[in-house]
Amino acid sequence: MRPNKRDELVRKALAVFYRNGFHATGMDMLVAETGVSKTSMYKHFRNKDELILAALRLRDESFRNWLYRRMEALSECPRGQMLAMFDALAEWFAAPDFRGCMFIKAVAEFQEPEHPIHAQSAEHKRLLAEHFTALARKAGAAEPDRLARSILLLKEGAIVTRVMGNAGDAAADARAAADILLEHALGPDTAR
Repeated sequence: MRPNKRDELVRKALAVFYRNGFHATGMDMLVAETGVSKTSMYKHFRNKDELILAALRLRDESFRNWLYRRMEALSECPRGQMLAMFDALAEWFAAPDFRGCMFIKAVAEFQEPEHPIHAQSAEHKRLLAEHFTALARKAGAAEPDRLARSILLLKEGAIVTRVMGNAGDAAADARAAADILLEHALGPDTAR
C-alpha cells in the first residue's frame, strides 16, 4: 500500500470504529468494511490498537480543526466563540451519522489511564481545555482554567445527553447554561 492508501485505511477504519465501537470491531469486520486485506493492514499496523490510535489522532485533528473554524466563523470575540461552540455542536448533533464522542467511547472501552488509547483520548480533551482556557483568558476571566473546565463539562454533558436521546435540545440547553456561567465569570455581555 502506498502512503496515501495508509491514510485512506485510517479514514475508513475511523468510520467503522465510530459506528461500531472499538471492541466490537474485529479485524474481519475492518477487512470487509475497508476493502483492505489483513496482510495489507499488518504492513502498516502491528495490531488493532495501533490502528485505533491512528484513527483517534485523525479524529482529534479533524474534529478540533472543524470545531475551532466553526466557532471563529460564528463569532469574532472569545466570549462569543465559547457560546458558538454549542451552536457548532447542534450542527454536529443533527448529522445523520452522529454517534457521540469517539474519545468518550474510547475511555469507556479502555478504562486504564495508562493504556495508550485512553491516554490519546485524554490528550484530545486536554487540548480542548487548553484552547478554551486561552479563550477564557482573552475574554478577561479571573479564573480562566475554571471557566474553561465548566464550559467543557457542559459540552461533554450535552454530547452524552444527545446520544442517550433524552428529551430537549441538549446543545441549546448547554448553551443557555454556558451563557449564565459566562455572565457570572465575565459580567453581562454588552455586545448584545
